[in-house]
Amino acid sequence: MLAKRIDPAAGAIIMANGIFLYGGVQAFPIIDQNLGKLLSILLFLAWLVIYWRLSVQFFQKDFLRPFLNNPIQSFTIGTWIAGVSVLCNVLLKYYPAALPFLQGMAVTNVLLWAVFLVTMIKSFKKLLTKQTKTLHGVILLSTVGTQSIVILLKNLFNWIPIMFVEVLVFLGIGFYVLGIYLLTRRYVLTHWTLIEDWKNTNCIIHGALSITGLAMVTAQLMTTSFMVGFWLFVLTLVILVEGIELARAYQRVKKLGFSQGIWTYHISQWSRNFTFGMFFAFTVALNESSAYQLPKGLIQFQDILLPLWAKIVLLSLVLQIWLYAQTQIKYSKLSLK
Repeated sequence: MLAKRIDPAAGAIIMANGIFLYGGVQAFPIIDQNLGKLLSILLFLAWLVIYWRLSVQFFQKDFLRPFLNNPIQSFTIGTWIAGVSVLCNVLLKYYPAALPFLQGMAVTNVLLWAVFLVTMIKSFKKLLTKQTKTLHGVILLSTVGTQSIVILLKNLFNWIPIMFVEVLVFLGIGFYVLGIYLLTRRYVLTHWTLIEDWKNTNCIIHGALSITGLAMVTAQLMTTSFMVGFWLFVLTLVILVEGIELARAYQRVKKLGFSQGIWTYHISQWSRNFTFGMFFAFTVALNESSAYQLPKGLIQFQDILLPLWAKIVLLSLVLQIWLYAQTQIKYSKLSLK
């Protein structure tokens, strides 16, 4: 039977599909111009269903306390915040007249982030005092959620003080540094294997920096030289982390077979789609921003990279949707028996 509870990380579904409509879709004008508005409405409807179920579940006593007291799982609230932020930006892109409604959603999202902030601080304190072998990249959703608020506020409001924006950006960077420290301690000081202990959410190692970069470009912070170095650093992390992912996939297929090794659905897989899409969005924003004078060679390199990366974003998203649909159909058939 289908599980009665929805996974707390379900907001990642909105994040992954939303970031494609926000950024990656522009590389495919046929989809953007002919299906963009329809897909954004479908995303909104999916958001209504998912977040309604999450809201109902959140206030259940047997769920709320254990969830908030779990120093790792509680970070999945970051997917709820980033999901709303991305959705608002997508709807603003296709339906700019909906701005007042979206501003109301944004204010609510900021309030949710404030609750998340308190939860994050408590969870980080627990993780700093107690080492755990189950730690993984989900803790970097602290950065993702925070930077998504920066982008949301800058896109929907024109009166946000730059000092407040800077505080949020650097707060997100602080969460990232703290998260990387904890992840480094986990993987350096404990025994682990690539097949079993490297998690899908570790792709947020580069995804959290991509959204940080997008936040800085959106707010027009930092110098050109800093942003060039930052982008190159993120690109390096993309290559390193996804190289590890490919090695992990190879080992899993070799040991478990294709179906069980990599063609098995898990909610955390959406994080990869989000990070791929976010790197595209960051790169496009930096490439097209008038606030930065990028070196000609870098612009040419990005102009070559972006169409290729857009195809990777779209292909990975289509495969993930296919796997998700296949799994849902399978569960539906089982529930009918």
